[in-house]
Amino acid sequence: MDRKLDVGGTLSQVFSIYGSQAGVLLPLAFVIYLVVGVVSGLLLGGGGALLLLIVVLVGVVANTLYQGMVVTLVSDVQDGARDYSVGDLANSAMPVVLPLIGAGILAGIGIAIGMILLVIPGLILLTFWSVIAPAIVVERTGVLAAFSRSWNLVKGNAWRVFGVIVAVFLIVGIARAVLGAIAVGISDTVAMRIIFDVIAGTLTAPIAALVAAVLFFSLRGIKEGGEPVPPETTTPGPATA
Repeated sequence: MDRKLDVGGTLSQVFSIYGSQAGVLLPLAFVIYLVVGVVSGLLLGGGGALLLLIVVLVGVVANTLYQGMVVTLVSDVQDGARDYSVGDLANSAMPVVLPLIGAGILAGIGIAIGMILLVIPGLILLTFWSVIAPAIVVERTGVLAAFSRSWNLVKGNAWRVFGVIVAVFLIVGIARAVLGAIAVGISDTVAMRIIFDVIAGTLTAPIAALVAAVLFFSLRGIKEGGEPVPPETTTPGPATA
């Protein structure tokens, strides 16, 4: 009998890794969203179109690099300890930044078209393409091959994968709404909203990145044997940031 993805177990793994590796995940996410905050500030200062294009591209590349680093981190901690330094994570992810960006653009276009047409096709694509990035980072597949790889891994567990995605969407959405309400309560100014956007992004970005990585390793373990991501990770080993 085929094994099935454990939705609760997957979410537990995500937050277990989040907690044990927060010292790496949060500072990296802070840098990403600090860039976004600076972008917002520049736009408020009347930056030109060229400046806007540059900062957006920097943000896209930084966010993509972060996703790649998180996937590498999850792969590294499968034995229960982190061996890679932050530099190692960056070096591992750097070669796949362009393929990740290309795949992200193609997936975004496909999902957007699906949403516009009837919503449901978009949700189907979102589900079946949910582990494209980890496939590229871990297996060094080509961009198009990653779409097929993700589809095959999710097949047979699509409803469970969709359940994980919905749960994470709700968790992140509620967290950001609460932080937004706090920001408005303190001071309903543009500057305060930018500050809290950086804080909210820092706290929630690791969750979305971890979900894709944990799903990939769990689904690969189900399809091809081997151990999925362990439910608990220990305190990082001798690796240094």
